[in-house]
Amino acid sequence: MANTHWSSESDADGIVWLRIDKADGGANVLSGPVLMELNDLLEKLASSPPKGVVIHSGKANGFIMGADINEFTTIENPDQAYELIRLGQQVLDKLEALRCPTVAAINGFALGGGLELAMACDYRLAFTGDRKAFGLPEVQLGIHPGFGGTVRAVQIMGVRPAMQLMLTGAPINAAKARKQGLVDRIASEDNWRQAAKEMIAAPPPRQSAPFAEKLLNLPFVRPLIKPTLVKQVARKARKDHYPAPYAIIDLWAKYGASPKSGYEAEARSIAELMCSDTSRNLVRVFFLQNQLKSQGNKTDAKIEHVHVVGAGVMGGDIAAWCALRGLDVSLQDREMKYIEPALERAGKLFSKRIRDDKKRAAATARLVADPDANHVKDADLIIEAIFEDRDAKRELYANLQPSMKDAALLATNTSSIRLEELREGLEQPERFIGLHFFNPVAQMMIVEVIRCEDTTQEALDAGFAFVKRIGKLPLECASAPGFVVNRILAPYMAEAMALIDSGVALQDIDKAAERFGMPMGPVELIDSVGIDVALNVSKVLGAAMNRPVPERLEKMVAGGQLGRKSGQGFYAWEGNKPNKPTESHSDVPGDIEDRLILPMVNEAVACLSDGVVNDPDLLDAGVIFGTGFAPFRGGPINYARDRGIDDVTASLKTLASHYGSHFEPHAGFSALKND
Repeated sequence: MANTHWSSESDADGIVWLRIDKADGGANVLSGPVLMELNDLLEKLASSPPKGVVIHSGKANGFIMGADINEFTTIENPDQAYELIRLGQQVLDKLEALRCPTVAAINGFALGGGLELAMACDYRLAFTGDRKAFGLPEVQLGIHPGFGGTVRAVQIMGVRPAMQLMLTGAPINAAKARKQGLVDRIASEDNWRQAAKEMIAAPPPRQSAPFAEKLLNLPFVRPLIKPTLVKQVARKARKDHYPAPYAIIDLWAKYGASPKSGYEAEARSIAELMCSDTSRNLVRVFFLQNQLKSQGNKTDAKIEHVHVVGAGVMGGDIAAWCALRGLDVSLQDREMKYIEPALERAGKLFSKRIRDDKKRAAATARLVADPDANHVKDADLIIEAIFEDRDAKRELYANLQPSMKDAALLATNTSSIRLEELREGLEQPERFIGLHFFNPVAQMMIVEVIRCEDTTQEALDAGFAFVKRIGKLPLECASAPGFVVNRILAPYMAEAMALIDSGVALQDIDKAAERFGMPMGPVELIDSVGIDVALNVSKVLGAAMNRPVPERLEKMVAGGQLGRKSGQGFYAWEGNKPNKPTESHSDVPGDIEDRLILPMVNEAVACLSDGVVNDPDLLDAGVIFGTGFAPFRGGPINYARDRGIDDVTASLKTLASHYGSHFEPHAGFSALKND
């Protein structure tokens, strides 16, 4: 019977070359059928061992991405999960047990199960390149390595580097993998076959953890190290929210990466995690991210040159990010003195993100100052990022239009003004879109792509393509006050202001939000985005939705207390961190969590009902990536459904009876209930 996903070829030297090229897939993943085919091939090789085996990829984009996450969604209980995991472990055990040298030739990414398969080989041969392609990112899905990775990573690399790889989920490049013992050799793309042959002809010693790392793995040492690891993880994630990293530590502390007991324990542990709410929601978020990426149609529009107007923090950072991602960028402002700080920040970004001197110099050269707007005529996309004033923006567009190419796309980075108010007077208003970035640009993944009712699909597709080209996630939104992210954050922040006014300590408000799973509390968030920015959004949304503007914000802005950027806001900021009091004696209301979170859920339902976003899944994705809404809860709409629509609406009504009508549940909940 012919193989579907694997092919086997023997050469004159007696080496078997196993090639994985998963059918009907752009990337290799270890699905059940892929593993079963490999199992059959390995059984034949075990009965008649060749001189050596080289496993390589038929995909140009990399080795193996990992397990097939689609199969996770079919798992109904831990027993079913355990059977799937044990299958993968047993196949890799057969690979490890082959009585001949085995080499994994890794061209690009080897992630999750893909790296676990490579670790089951005797040797790992990486291709030359700086890409961070070697990783065990399972914690991002609420699980941990399951095909033997929690055991083999520690055996090969040692406790500290293995824990770093597993607990953070962050990948490393080939050079670092080589230094840490994860990779045995690095070869060029045109020489890897010869390198693999040489490794089989003269097998070097197999990689093993350094002596110092082996000491850390001793039974009487592990209990001494475990509290330090737990403390490090606790700074980033609570155990009740994200149990997977704690499970990794527990497995190691109890079993010491022992092949005799570690694999079985790993399988039992991951089986429980895979069926947890956290993992199911994080897997959902993974698919939501792909759904965001799939928006838009293929377009012939080529955006190679971006012209950004406004060299403030937002505009300057958009320009720098576009240059970092390979686009030619011109940055305009009234005078050179306003552009220079943006160029300095860009230099810091390039230094941080690009190690190669030539590539860093190339990125720097791609970003040019353009105070006289000489490059408008060259731009495929013009992004306006000046201050939030409708008339000033309109005047700018009138000045730009005569110099623009016919096919050029004009976009605004407005955070709150409806596009209909801005596009009056444009020659092609239907081709005007919003591209709303979030601060800090280098860290925030979401970009709202704003449309009016008559916006052309061609313009939207060009916007989607641009956002994806620069490595961000687009979220299509209708033009409406605050769009999605700011609209949903506004009541969250407003309730924080109300709690402050009622005497609740700042840190207690932030702690309540963090207990729910927010990456930072609303008070710290306001300080981070800028109190002046929060005030402006409050004014725009307040006028549109008949909401009061917090007087406290107005007074703070008038007094120059702008938050992190001025060094003083609600908190004093030192070294880019807020100085929060460690103790509090305030009276914290028992309903504080609902008071902060349910207004966001209510506003999300309103956005869905109003058609700002038409798909509840995309809305959840946008809110997660745009506001940091607890990812393990799957987004506000998903959270409402999991908690129960009746429970959420009843809780909102109770809050309304105590604190005011702004808590009244939106009528759109009834449609959710009937879905």
